[in-house]
Amino acid sequence: MQPLAVRYAVPMDLAAVHAVIHSAYRHYLTRIGARPAPLDADYPHLMRRGCLFVVGSPAVATITLTPEDGWLHLDNLAVAPDRQGQGLGRRILAFAEEHARRLWFPELRLLTHSMMWENQRMYASAGYQEYGRTELAPERQLIHYRKAVGGWDFSGPTYLPTATALLAGAR
Repeated sequence: MQPLAVRYAVPMDLAAVHAVIHSAYRHYLTRIGARPAPLDADYPHLMRRGCLFVVGSPAVATITLTPEDGWLHLDNLAVAPDRQGQGLGRRILAFAEEHARRLWFPELRLLTHSMMWENQRMYASAGYQEYGRTELAPERQLIHYRKAVGGWDFSGPTYLPTATALLAGAR
């Protein structure tokens, strides 16, 4: 298996990003009865922020990773329908986990719609744990998932000396 070449998106990728996302999400329009949020995201803005990544040239898959306060948010993962079922989505998830570790985020979090059964199976089998739901309408929720990707805990005391300790040592 050749290595997965995930790279930052550039302006020339935007048309392919839109094509991948629209082809990957179009079947959800009737199932959900509403437009999935990734169809309306501002991809030029996400690209300029360094949050938009692609696989291939032209792109056959895309992922959006946005830093939050204490975790990396996986905002969107889309694979072109003709490339689905080949393990590309799982390999992109592995990239996202490694990217989070490189940025020193202890976990990845994401949301998926309760009517997107395929996504739920993929995330659960990749080790993501459901930790909440947001009600959108009867029988329709956003499911919150997370996965720990780092072995560190930033909630305890720091290993760095405090400013007071540094000043006390300088006297």
